[in-house]
Amino acid sequence: MAAHLSYGRVNLNILREAARKELREFLDKCAGTKAIVWDEYLTGPFGLIAQYSLLKEHEVDKMFTLKAGRVPPADVKNIIFFVRPRLELMDIIAENVLSEDKQQLREFHILFVPRRSLLCEQRLKEQGVLGCFTNIDEYILDLIPYDGDLLSMESETAFRECYLENDQTSLFHTAKGLMTLQALYGTIPQIFGKGECARHVANMMLRMKREFGGSQSQILPVFDTLLLLDRNVDLLTPLATQLTYEGLIDEIYGITNGYVKLPPEKFCQKKQGEGGKDLPTEPKKLQLNSAEELYAEIRDKNFNAVGAALSRKAKIISAAFEERHNAKTVGEIKQFVSQLPHMQAARSSLANHTSIAELIKDITTSDVFFDNLTVEQEFMTGVDTDKVNTYIEDCIAQKDPLIKILRLVCMQSVCNNGLKQKVLDHYKREILQTYGYEHILTLTNLEKAGLLKPQTTTRNNYPTIRKTLKLWMEDANEQNPNDISYVYSGYAPLSVRLAQVLARPGWRSIEEVLKMLPGPHFEERQQLPTGLHKKRQQGENRTTLVFFLGGVTYAEIAALRFLSQMEDSGTEYIIATTKLLNGTSWIRSLMDRPDNQS
Repeated sequence: MAAHLSYGRVNLNILREAARKELREFLDKCAGTKAIVWDEYLTGPFGLIAQYSLLKEHEVDKMFTLKAGRVPPADVKNIIFFVRPRLELMDIIAENVLSEDKQQLREFHILFVPRRSLLCEQRLKEQGVLGCFTNIDEYILDLIPYDGDLLSMESETAFRECYLENDQTSLFHTAKGLMTLQALYGTIPQIFGKGECARHVANMMLRMKREFGGSQSQILPVFDTLLLLDRNVDLLTPLATQLTYEGLIDEIYGITNGYVKLPPEKFCQKKQGEGGKDLPTEPKKLQLNSAEELYAEIRDKNFNAVGAALSRKAKIISAAFEERHNAKTVGEIKQFVSQLPHMQAARSSLANHTSIAELIKDITTSDVFFDNLTVEQEFMTGVDTDKVNTYIEDCIAQKDPLIKILRLVCMQSVCNNGLKQKVLDHYKREILQTYGYEHILTLTNLEKAGLLKPQTTTRNNYPTIRKTLKLWMEDANEQNPNDISYVYSGYAPLSVRLAQVLARPGWRSIEEVLKMLPGPHFEERQQLPTGLHKKRQQGENRTTLVFFLGGVTYAEIAALRFLSQMEDSGTEYIIATTKLLNGTSWIRSLMDRPDNQS
């Protein structure tokens, strides 16, 4: 099922298996038949660790979503609540337990993910139900393997907590996750970082290592370097529209825990003579990861190069099916038949991705998309970033979705190192008068996070950073890229450029630029036990784990994969993050009451 996790440079299946083993051990603690009551947010991440078949092997007969009222009837001995440590969820659990039929002698258990919480236990005590639980435990699900080179904590509030609420819980979980990783894959000898949160995580890791004292990992290190990057070091990249195939799927439809839901009309198989048949109404749900050969090939391409790749694939598949006419002997026919399942899977995959590409093309060829992209690229190249933008004004007048407006205004602010007070006030007034005064809290949040701010100095460092790090490349080659800037058709993500420069020639060459970016930059070395120093073979690549604190986009992941595949790069990258995000989901996480609006 998870074979694709072991294809890469680092076998991430080891991490998945460790998580599965802990889950089995907990389930076996609760002897007898079981029903799991899920905190709905956890079902997606858990699906990447264990399928229903694993739960069934351990006597899980029923699964329910955590809701107020009574737990639905189930003939089981144990009820297990799988929940995040949130106070509002404790109130629902208490209601579930109190409304239970006293005649049924069932045992209750709680599994907190990823950490147990004293506050939550106190709330259960206040509600008078704490004594009803046989087991209260924690399941440390920090880093979840999403693909052969990708790990995520899927903590949707990590950025908000760090930058708005000054809550560093997610940083503690990150440090814990990295300690788990080092227990499985060996101590990481070099740690580099940029940003306040990166500094905190590195300090916590080093402290945890000291506290463990003698219990050093005796495993030959798999990773050579850890690079910790704060999201607020590069606020610009997530605001820009991603232009890779996977990035656009996420921008338009949203990828959640490796799945995407798409409009069904493009996917129905129409047979001749069934013209007026009812179209399906349920969204088409597809899993997206590198286990699918075609998706692995096209996911990181610029969307303008996807059409040609699909066309090439169609010719190859067509030629393979034509081979059946050449199969004359029994042996040849047998060989053809043995390849048939793989060929049929390839044909079905091609049909799906052709349909997705058509859906995306309808949007990317529209005037609305083009106009929006033009303004983004003007801001990124420093054109008219210091005055009110007429396109943004028009969008507000047409009452376009508020998140679209906020992405553009924040982008202008970031590219101009803040907006002149009168420009900022003009935008704020227009937004509040058009969309409602309740959004004043959202604007305050964006200001606090550094995304939308008044200009405090006349000096704008962005042009210097852009030129020094070559963040804008004219005539980016989208078909056969030679630079990471292809992922945004010209703009090279600042975060990935920092990783690229660190590998070669090193951060000393950009010392001045690093000082212009927020937060400290640092380097730490972790001592390895004797005999565990790697002897590098001639031409062997280094392995770097890049950890994005606060979230990462699919376009940045594509850029790092591109660097891994470059012949002369000398470094392979594994990517880890607190959350996979895009501009829309990121801005939404910073909004006050985001549900009230699109």
